[in-house]
Amino acid sequence: MLLALPLVLLAGAGAFLLFKFATVVDGDVTLVTRGPPRRERVNGKASPGLNSAFFIVARNCFPVISGEVLALQFATLGAKLILSARNKDELERVKQNIVCKYPDCKVEVLPMDLSSGEGSLKEVVREAESLFSNAGIDYMIHNAAFERPKRGALEETEEGVKATFNVNVFGTITLTRLLAPSMLDRGMGHFVVMSSAAGKVPAPGQALYSASKHALNGYFSSLRSELCTKGIKVTVVCPGPIETPQPSGAASSSQRHSSEKRVSVERCAELTIVAATHGLKEAWISYQPVLTVMYLVQYMPTVGYWLMDKVFLISYLT
Repeated sequence: MLLALPLVLLAGAGAFLLFKFATVVDGDVTLVTRGPPRRERVNGKASPGLNSAFFIVARNCFPVISGEVLALQFATLGAKLILSARNKDELERVKQNIVCKYPDCKVEVLPMDLSSGEGSLKEVVREAESLFSNAGIDYMIHNAAFERPKRGALEETEEGVKATFNVNVFGTITLTRLLAPSMLDRGMGHFVVMSSAAGKVPAPGQALYSASKHALNGYFSSLRSELCTKGIKVTVVCPGPIETPQPSGAASSSQRHSSEKRVSVERCAELTIVAATHGLKEAWISYQPVLTVMYLVQYMPTVGYWLMDKVFLISYLT
């Protein structure tokens, strides 16, 4: 009897953890076992001068997390912010929102079109690195994305392929290549890449979007291996379904039901910053059943893809 008691306790603990994983957990095991965001990694106390962040703020680009929410949460940690997107008026609105909430936060806006080509992006990088008394860029947050409506893989056009890859892949890689040299000169820098669960688990109707995210994952995983001994870090974040606000402020019953399976934008931003400030190489953010499917596809691909074919998780991996 005495020997059986520890086994019963162990089984009970295992059952409890399994229940939590199935019903409550909203990220991979490595991510959710970390503590809160490490403020010293953002405000410069860990390394002198490491307190500038570069953002690409993109609206209506889902499932990529809202750049505004991410910027607001970085502001609470003492980061200096450079907000970048195509729409200058929108950037100014976001800046004013941040400054109103955090008057001590230093924010600059830098309009940019990620698909404009290397020549234009060189000027953007030069200006960004000159801000805050030539402080340079410590955190590059890749948050731009181009997502088309769901359609079959054979229905995609050449125009659609180019438009998606110009933003999601080519522009992102070009900006990275242009920023990396100054990071290498200073011996520090961190690329935080907002990828997607679609970059790990491709779903029906998302062939082109999934392909672009797979390309990002492959590029930045290789970059991480090449630069890890030179002070450069890379964190790839793969959010699953994210709860986005409805334009009318109301949702149908089916939308409300769907939102119960979705991680909030604020929580996704929090977990993204946890992953970045704890130096995680990759992070998955999602509720079930997407999280389980991601694990299965990663470690038992035949089983994982069989399950996807049976269940068709189109409504989740969006």
